[in-house]
Amino acid sequence: MLSAAFLLIGDIGIARLTDLFMPLHGPTKATTPGIGALVGASVVHGRTLAPLVVMLFLFITAPVVAHMVALCAQRPPREDEE
Repeated sequence: MLSAAFLLIGDIGIARLTDLFMPLHGPTKATTPGIGALVGASVVHGRTLAPLVVMLFLFITAPVVAHMVALCAQRPPREDEE
């Protein structure tokens, strides 16, 4: 239930926030703990450690992707791209 609440908050943040930089907070701040809680429950219920690899991958890649999107949005367009 906790993971569903975090995921819902993250999805609403992506849909409602209009600026390019604002929706970055949805997947990085709310969805990451939601997926973490979901994978944690999967580890407890399934008694296997394989979902921890998914959680580790997500915790590493989500902030990096958000940072790269923000950097690309701040970069001024080149003269041949206009």
